[in-house]
Amino acid sequence: MAQAFPFELVSPEKLLVSGEAAEVLIPGAEGYFQVLANHAPFMSTIKPGVIEVKMAGGEASRYVVFGGFADVSPNGLSILAEHAVNAADLNKEDLAKRIQDAKEDVADAKDDHAKAAAADYLDQLTTLQAAL
Repeated sequence: MAQAFPFELVSPEKLLVSGEAAEVLIPGAEGYFQVLANHAPFMSTIKPGVIEVKMAGGEASRYVVFGGFADVSPNGLSILAEHAVNAADLNKEDLAKRIQDAKEDVADAKDDHAKAAAADYLDQLTTLQAAL
């Protein structure tokens, strides 16, 4: 049996998960990474994607996040998400609206840097939509 560690997933709206996790897969800015008990401490930004959680009791769940930060410390894993929802509760209309807004942001970008950032976010959202 895998060793457990404290885990919290928080968004500005609410606390989504708080408990003992066995493993968590996170969409980091540099690619997906997995956190297990006794993971080396570090902090990472997270990109829009799906967080997969396996709790110590065996229950598994998926959460869609739209950016944020993951903090791995000796005290466990804390994720502060810009926005997060349980994948089972995902509002497909909300995702479609976010994609439409991102398309408008690409079209309205004032410079190459803003356009590239908006296009990257749009790509992440469409990838997320395809994954779900």
